[in-house]
Amino acid sequence: MTEGGSLSSALVVGTGLIGTSLALALRRRDIRVLLTDRDPGAVRLASELGAGEPWDGGERADVAVIAVPPQFVADQLLELQKNEAARFYTDVASVKALPIAQAAVLGCDLSVFVAGHPLAGREKSGPGAARHDLFLGRPWALCPTIESGPRAREAVAELVALCGANAVTIGAQEHDRAVAVISHAPHVTAAAVAARLAEAPETALGLSGQGVRDVTRIAASDPALWTGILSGNAAPVAEVLEAVANDLNVAARSLREFAIDGTSMDEVIDLLQRGVAGTGRIPGKHGGPARTYAVVQVVIGDRPGELARLFQVAEQAGVSIEDVRLEHVPGLPLGAVELSVQPEAAEIFATALRAQGWQLQG
Repeated sequence: MTEGGSLSSALVVGTGLIGTSLALALRRRDIRVLLTDRDPGAVRLASELGAGEPWDGGERADVAVIAVPPQFVADQLLELQKNEAARFYTDVASVKALPIAQAAVLGCDLSVFVAGHPLAGREKSGPGAARHDLFLGRPWALCPTIESGPRAREAVAELVALCGANAVTIGAQEHDRAVAVISHAPHVTAAAVAARLAEAPETALGLSGQGVRDVTRIAASDPALWTGILSGNAAPVAEVLEAVANDLNVAARSLREFAIDGTSMDEVIDLLQRGVAGTGRIPGKHGGPARTYAVVQVVIGDRPGELARLFQVAEQAGVSIEDVRLEHVPGLPLGAVELSVQPEAAEIFATALRAQGWQLQG
């Protein structure tokens, strides 16, 4: 570390999506990054992408980032500390209580370790999917223990800031219950929905639209990776899934009774209303209250530069685009773009688009 205490070097252990993205983010801040992975090919690819250089095991870094599955974090921490690989240590596993407990049992030095978890990712994996801006503006949970020293906390907090993320200090148990609700159980639920598609007839799949893609997108992630994540947070995830299963069972029973004798669907309506309420609690832009945006739907040709032209119209009209959804039309060289804008800007944007020949839907 420099005289002022700022980080100047980092060792990234594990050059998958998260590890390589972190390394790329640090390199853009002129941090020296060393890379290691049990797969030499992953290290070579990450290095070729500009994420850093292979670690020969000799140089000591300011901070080591352990980017391996949760069940391997403690063993990796012990090995690194035995080799004095870094001054301070953190990890990026999506489960926190189990690795911390295992590290304590192994006798790791927890005074120089602060467990962490960046709340960012993609359904793709490997160094080739890495992005330097993956963590930009994203929350990054830090779960220091009683033993975690102040200098270790400062070093890991600086690492998070260098990646452009927002540090959120939280207890390990509370973290694991939280991610069970917002990440782990939703992944299993998405997989359950996607599993129905594996048995669906081709006719049904030919009718699929953006809705089913939105619900099942995360189900395309690596099953082996998610098996490790879920096994490390099994009890909290099971609790959430049981609640979801109960809601679905009630809804299924209500629909079955309605199909038989026209009985009221109040229980289904209640679930749908609670779903709207839950969606409304998801933080909005910059972490503030969720906002309801107006959606402008535009027909777009499947040609290079079409999205850029749309954004240019928005810029000329002084309209900020808050979100974009793109859906291709099966069998045609066309697509539909849903552009979310502030409600007061919707008519301004629509008028500007029509004036330049764009076809709007709705």
